[in-house]
Amino acid sequence: MENKKISLIIPMYYEEEVAEQCYKRVKTVLDGLDNYNYEIICINDGSKDKTLEILERLAKNDSKLKIISFSRNFGHQAAVTAGLRNVTGDAIVIIDADLQDPPELIPDMLKLWEQGNEVIYGKRKTREGESHFKLFTAKMFYKILNSLSDVEIPKDTGDFRLVDRKVVDTINKLPEHNKFLRGLFSWVGYNQKEFDYERQERFAGKTKYPLKKMLKLAADGIISFSTKPLKILGMLGIFCVIISVLLIMYALISYFFKLNQLSAGWTSIMIAVTFFAGVQLISIWILSEYIARIYDESRGRPEYIIKNKINF
Repeated sequence: MENKKISLIIPMYYEEEVAEQCYKRVKTVLDGLDNYNYEIICINDGSKDKTLEILERLAKNDSKLKIISFSRNFGHQAAVTAGLRNVTGDAIVIIDADLQDPPELIPDMLKLWEQGNEVIYGKRKTREGESHFKLFTAKMFYKILNSLSDVEIPKDTGDFRLVDRKVVDTINKLPEHNKFLRGLFSWVGYNQKEFDYERQERFAGKTKYPLKKMLKLAADGIISFSTKPLKILGMLGIFCVIISVLLIMYALISYFFKLNQLSAGWTSIMIAVTFFAGVQLISIWILSEYIARIYDESRGRPEYIIKNKINF
């Protein structure tokens, strides 16, 4: 009977400080697996440091290490997508290069996979080395996302997970850009199982997800999995109409009964004007986000451009 194959996907962006250590740790774990073949696919997401140079040197002595190099930086989700489209394994593991998600947990995840679970997602019990601000914003993000989305996305999860080949094949058939993969893995269904673990500090280097990228990811998640913001705009419109009607009624009553005239209350006028202007601008912004996604999809540009592939 032919051994089952494990594919490991590792996106890398300016990871020269951790690339070799990451390779050594995952290599040690995978070499220790009995009755499994494996491949390691590293995606260089447009790094300009020595990340690619280190990977190329390692790949010369290990045919199981495969490299995909982008022409420029296309983002973490695009890098993972490229990995998913090039895997050949029966089970696919997605893990970051910073070693916050310990590769030593892969054998335990494989046991859950062998039991019939098709998506085993890592759920963080603790998150060492992360600021209170990031922990708070992550908590609020999942709370808001699940309140808006029709599909429940597990809290305290990232992209660290093991998925069955049939799940990857389903994901690869989805044509959309601006993917929010952790949401898509929940959306496709299949037998899902959480795997609790303690997330460690980065081995070295700095996070590649600053506030700007976190906001972009949050926008992708909310817009990709919910149309409720558009419905909220309708509710805001109704609310504004009600306020306007009440103001008209107040103006008429004030005129006929000689009460305080609105013309004298410039403060109330300014509040009303700025309030409605704010509602309109927020509405335009939300609508523009959805329209931008439609425009992006209609152009049909690829999610990434591969400059070079090694050991494929």
